[in-house]
Amino acid sequence: MNATPLHPPRRPIRELSDELISQIAAGEVVERPASVVRELVDNALDAGATQITVRLLAGGVRLISVEDDGAGILTEELPLAFRRHATSKIGNLQDLESVATMGFRGEALAAINSIADCAILSRAGGQSGAYLLDGRTGELKPVARGQGTTVEVKELFFSTPARRKFLKTDATELAHCIESVRRHALARPDVGFAIWHEGKLVEQWRRCAAAGDAALNPMAALDQRLADVLGADFIAQSIAVDWHPASALRVWGRVGVPDAARSRADQQFCYVNGRFVRDKVLTHAARSAYEDVLHGHRQPVYALYLAMDPARVDVNVHPTKIEVRFRDSREVHQGVRHAVEDTLAAPRAGNTTLPRPEIIESKVPPAPMYSAQPAINFIARNEPIGHRVSDIGILWQPSTTSTGGWASEDSAQVKEEPAQRAGPIHAGEQNPLAPSLPAHEEQAVTWPLGRALAQLQGIYILAENRQGLVIVDMHAAHERIVYERLKNQLATQSAAGAGNTVAQLASQPLLIPATFAATPQEVATAEAHVATLHTLGLEISPFSPKTLAVRAVPTSLAQGDAVELARSVLAELAQHEASTVIQRAQNELLATMACHGAVRANRRLTVDEMNALLRQMEETERSDQCNHGRPTWRQLGLREIDALFLRGR
Repeated sequence: MNATPLHPPRRPIRELSDELISQIAAGEVVERPASVVRELVDNALDAGATQITVRLLAGGVRLISVEDDGAGILTEELPLAFRRHATSKIGNLQDLESVATMGFRGEALAAINSIADCAILSRAGGQSGAYLLDGRTGELKPVARGQGTTVEVKELFFSTPARRKFLKTDATELAHCIESVRRHALARPDVGFAIWHEGKLVEQWRRCAAAGDAALNPMAALDQRLADVLGADFIAQSIAVDWHPASALRVWGRVGVPDAARSRADQQFCYVNGRFVRDKVLTHAARSAYEDVLHGHRQPVYALYLAMDPARVDVNVHPTKIEVRFRDSREVHQGVRHAVEDTLAAPRAGNTTLPRPEIIESKVPPAPMYSAQPAINFIARNEPIGHRVSDIGILWQPSTTSTGGWASEDSAQVKEEPAQRAGPIHAGEQNPLAPSLPAHEEQAVTWPLGRALAQLQGIYILAENRQGLVIVDMHAAHERIVYERLKNQLATQSAAGAGNTVAQLASQPLLIPATFAATPQEVATAEAHVATLHTLGLEISPFSPKTLAVRAVPTSLAQGDAVELARSVLAELAQHEASTVIQRAQNELLATMACHGAVRANRRLTVDEMNALLRQMEETERSDQCNHGRPTWRQLGLREIDALFLRGR
């Protein structure tokens, strides 16, 4: 057995050949056939193509042909196409710092030509004929073709057979190629795309009819393309976003409603100036906007498009150009988050469909709206909510009472609950507190969530609106209402008491401090963020060089694991900005308080109380989901009810 020498022989420094350099570059740019498709489609879009056709054999391994009707390449410029770092996209450093095209490096064609058999067939506008350039020999010969360019790549990785062994099956490689074209199609509704495989058309997205108005109204053509690529269900289960404040950043597209969330993140598309990117800033911003409305580990669906000054984003950070770096990442993060958050905040209860034709709208004025008194300021009193039934009952008082006004907190504690006084109201029973309406008006309920009818099993509220039956989870709905009120109260206290600073959460000192062995990073984070921890109601101080002691925790979490809480907060502070962590921690604490303060199952409500809850839901932001992301209400249309009884068949 030969031992490895301690000092290997010296190897001289020498310059690599151009072919080997291109093959090394190809290893970074070309991972699989889909990488070639992406680069060639990028070039076609930069040429101003309105129709792009991709033809594949064996999943793109044997042949990749990308054909376009763009500007074409002049005959005298064709020999430069396969040269390394030859490009028409940039000419100086200023162009590189403000790239506005899909391609710019001038190395893709040279890298592909070094590992495959390539040819370019092109005819520029105004030229009498087309020419074919052979990538191997450099031979240029005239051929017949209309204006545009066709690039053919045959036998991918033939010169590097080891790379070819890492490719998957033809079906898998074909799927990746289709996905690559699909990403381009989502960004360019003004361009038609077609994909052929083994002589068969596998995907086609036609140029949208409204593409001519895309510059003035991006959503006009975008909705049509999104429906064609992602399906009509995506449009039906998503909300349009169009956010453009005074800043130079604009965000538009569509975000899926929380109910449309998926188990995988396979329908999340982000584009920056028309380029598909995977960026942690954008992903985190979108995810944080869904924090209060998404259930468990479900993944939201969205297609978001950002337009900004090209000089404010660096696209030259990754060989595949799929990653970018923003000059002001905080501005972009806040912009995307606010755009998605504001879109999701509006209750969807008002977005009801048109009534059935046989339901005639009544001209009788609707009954007076119900409203509820603002929640008692529990935060100011440093008292967890939900310990007294009267605290919850006061939230439910209808606007019209026998005394003509609202019951005070003191009287609410003494008086008997309305639910206990009136008893449960079932379907068919007359409620003396409910406003009397003419019989014919009952069919013309104008409230989005309708008029309460009854309570089911002490859990659900049944209501009637113009579309049919509404089923409401009363605990989930009230939990969201209380949560949003607490957030607004905390924000109001912060603005009134300390300007723009964040309000401090009440803390409770621990009788015996909880100590734990901390990493050097945790110790440094605790020492650097003393004020932030104090704002969160936490007091964490060094106990020894390698030990931290938790001496106080938030009042609402006094019964929890202090060490686990401290570790999680320190980890968040080490990874994200302090303001983001504070906001998230406060929201989690308020969500816990709201869950304890919301009305519980099996509590009988009067019709007035049920109607008050429905009216509050219609006015409360994010009321379609509870604090944990579960839906709060469902609509059962009359057509669905008719189908249950086979009516009309």
